[in-house]
Amino acid sequence: MSRTRDGVETVRVELGERGYPIHIGAGVLGRGDLLRPHLRGRQVAIVSNEVVAPLYLETLRQAIGEGRQVDVFLMADGERHKNLETYGALMDFLLEHRHNRTTTLVALGGGVVGDLTGFAAATFQRGVDFVQVPTTLLAQVDSSVGGKTAVNHPRGKNMIGAFYQPRCVLADTTVFDTLPDREYRAGLAEVVKYGVIRDAAFFDWLETRAGALGARDAGALARAVRRSCEIKAEVVAADEREGGLRAILNYGHTFGHAIETLTGYERYLHGEAVAIGMVMAADLSVRQGWLPAGEAGRIRALLETLGLPVTPPALAGDAMVAAMGLDKKVLDGRLRLVLAEALGRVIVTEDVDAQALGRTLAAGEALCRG
Repeated sequence: MSRTRDGVETVRVELGERGYPIHIGAGVLGRGDLLRPHLRGRQVAIVSNEVVAPLYLETLRQAIGEGRQVDVFLMADGERHKNLETYGALMDFLLEHRHNRTTTLVALGGGVVGDLTGFAAATFQRGVDFVQVPTTLLAQVDSSVGGKTAVNHPRGKNMIGAFYQPRCVLADTTVFDTLPDREYRAGLAEVVKYGVIRDAAFFDWLETRAGALGARDAGALARAVRRSCEIKAEVVAADEREGGLRAILNYGHTFGHAIETLTGYERYLHGEAVAIGMVMAADLSVRQGWLPAGEAGRIRALLETLGLPVTPPALAGDAMVAAMGLDKKVLDGRLRLVLAEALGRVIVTEDVDAQALGRTLAAGEALCRG
């Protein structure tokens, strides 16, 4: 669970010597007292993009303080740039600036920046420290926590990566003030996911506070971020490398990743694709006879209320199945899906009826309609 001190809530990911804090609160991005203890060498490489850097780079520089070599690598914005080409450019940058094994990489940005920076940290000189400073809601509640790092391959999302934990996460809730509405709402999809997979009472609360969350109410957001991080920290601590329980965090993602891949990472933001994927997973759960139709309808309704897409694009069913078959959750050629049994409880299963899956893939606008 979390603890509060000086207006900052801290959730700890308990992984023994690899454990680390998630500091949540207004202004933590500029808190040098929270950041500097995790900078063990004199070199720092900040990785950001051309959208985020003008907003927060100087504040982060001031938090790092004097007396260190600080170099800044800016990548292009967007999921399609989370690839081996950008990874190679970052490696070139680190070598050109003579960074060594004591350097710390600092990811200043959303999930794309965090994923790529983490993978670079895991592989540069066989592993260097890194810190996550997530600047989107989605990154704060999901991708910055848990140590999944990766780049995309043209044939599949996050196919090249490593499990590699950060030294700490600084989740500054004031960054939401500058987040475009579409990016903000995409992050709410991952918040809803935590209620579906682990905490029915949290899902109930999200339903009652949907209006406040849509309006970016500071109090509602602080609670949503904290509870999401608590749930993810609990799951990661129990299963760091996704040998079992951690797979539940992928609810909606097998469908969502397939949609992203088939649309070239350009039509949907990650959270938008996940929102559609969660509705598809709920629909299939009903068709399997596991989830009451009314609860599936509540999932769809909440996502719609939060301004998220819930209808999949017109993609051929066989193309979806093929793309889903490339998902990292496939084992020995068998597709595994995370499906719901009730709000707050999901399972990872290979027991998927092919005809039911086909009907879900063909349902379109009718998904989760009573």
